[in-house]
Amino acid sequence: MSLRRPCSPPGDGVLLRLHTLDCVSSSPPLTSLAKAGGCAAKYPAARLETLLAGIVPPEASDLLVGLDPADDAAVYRLDDERAIVFTVDFFPPLVDDPRTFGAIAATNALNDVFAMGGAPLLALSIAAFPEELPSEMLGEILDGAREAVQATGAILAGGHTIRDDEPKYGLAVVGTVHPSGIWPKSGARPGDALFLTKRLGTGIVLQAQREGRAPAGALDAAIAGMLVSARAAAAALRPFAPNAVTDVTGFGLLGHAYEMASRSGVRIELDADAMPALPSARELAEEGVRTGGDRRNRDYAGPHVESTASEADEILAFDPQTAGVLLVSLPADKGAVLKATFASGGLDVFPVGRVVDGAGVSLAGFASG
Repeated sequence: MSLRRPCSPPGDGVLLRLHTLDCVSSSPPLTSLAKAGGCAAKYPAARLETLLAGIVPPEASDLLVGLDPADDAAVYRLDDERAIVFTVDFFPPLVDDPRTFGAIAATNALNDVFAMGGAPLLALSIAAFPEELPSEMLGEILDGAREAVQATGAILAGGHTIRDDEPKYGLAVVGTVHPSGIWPKSGARPGDALFLTKRLGTGIVLQAQREGRAPAGALDAAIAGMLVSARAAAAALRPFAPNAVTDVTGFGLLGHAYEMASRSGVRIELDADAMPALPSARELAEEGVRTGGDRRNRDYAGPHVESTASEADEILAFDPQTAGVLLVSLPADKGAVLKATFASGGLDVFPVGRVVDGAGVSLAGFASG
């Protein structure tokens, strides 16, 4: 395959607008080469939990966060003032524009570092690419990723690329955090309030787009949301010293809430009426649009969830997210100031529930239950 002409890079930043790569019309759409795109392609959480159960790292006092329990990233202490945060994340394409795909994949990986309370320093590309596709397309993916990495103050310093029939892209990211400033997902406490920093529904909208059912503007809104880094939200959150934070991605809100609840030894109550949704996402859920990840997430978290919510709200809560939101747990008496701080910075934050004694997760409208 060949390009009609080389692609010229856009001049105004991948995080502020979408780039239409009409110069590669002779190549098949990226999404046509993927069985599942974005974080919906994650390995089933239930199988992963079983697989990792037998992999316990050796005792190491400086390994502050590893597999026991697993979190959004590993954390290793260097000294009393510094620890490194290390994560890796990659997936098949979820949009056809290569530059936008690279930016979303990079944002998704970088967000793991922010979810731990850290700041990214260095990233390496992980890429798989069919030889038959033009090298210019891979260049666009890398350019989109580079712009996303640089926007967080980090450096994209290299990587590794292999041949594969299904394109895949992501990053390995190293960052830093103060050893006493780590945000684990295992620290939620009864009396905490719960907040989300972005809207839900990326999987639903992307699935509707594949089915030709997405209303006008829905895909653009979902892409714009996925391109928003967690950097600003994490910076606004840092002075509040949250008890627990996790990055809501492929396991959906309910899957990640269950992980937070089980590892913290608490019960999480989510307000179905308060869940923030991307434009058209809730309406598409009411029409029954859902990804294959919905079923896998229900298999994983469903036995631990009590729900009196509508079917559409359950679909939204189980929906796998890509470059998703932060789920934040912090003392309820800090909630009002948190909302005011985010509002003053032009940032979204949505109160979605509370932490109580008990176990598991509930999903219900607070007004009715």
